[in-house]
Amino acid sequence: MAIHITGDDHADQVLTDDPFALLVGMMLDQQYPMEHAFRGPAKVLDRFGSLEPARIAGADPEEFAALCATPPAIHRFPGSMAARLQALAALVEEKYDGRTERLWNEAATGKELLARVMELPGFGKQKAQIFVALLAKQLDVRPEGWEQAVGAYAEDGHRSVADVTDGESLQKVRDYKKQKKAAAKAG
Repeated sequence: MAIHITGDDHADQVLTDDPFALLVGMMLDQQYPMEHAFRGPAKVLDRFGSLEPARIAGADPEEFAALCATPPAIHRFPGSMAARLQALAALVEEKYDGRTERLWNEAATGKELLARVMELPGFGKQKAQIFVALLAKQLDVRPEGWEQAVGAYAEDGHRSVADVTDGESLQKVRDYKKQKKAAAKAG
């Protein structure tokens, strides 16, 4: 299934073709507009020439940070995100032999998958739940009990990146997030 999150055909194709790219996009999705965060992996690929976890983990940290900070940067905080991306790549290389899809394909249950994702740098519980929902909704990765593991993110609606399939659904997710933010501020 093709992924349509960024509004950029090339960036969406990178997310569709490379499981590590999708994981990196999710990692970058914080304090930064979602479609820009998910464009980050394509920027890394275009500049670095690879999204192989071993190559990224083994890159010189200063050179890699500079590459990530080159305008347009991969994130609003390119230095810290470059370091986190290298840590993520090192973990995927060490724990999953560089094969990102093993993270979800070898999880027997939704609870196990959620725990695996929560072990990753930059993934708290909410982000992990959203990523598991994204895997289920967009890649049809549905280990037993995934709905319970992700809670409300399993429901139909427009709550997170897991529900983005085109420009219209992206706007609905933005509207939902804006309403939540306004309600939190008011209450």
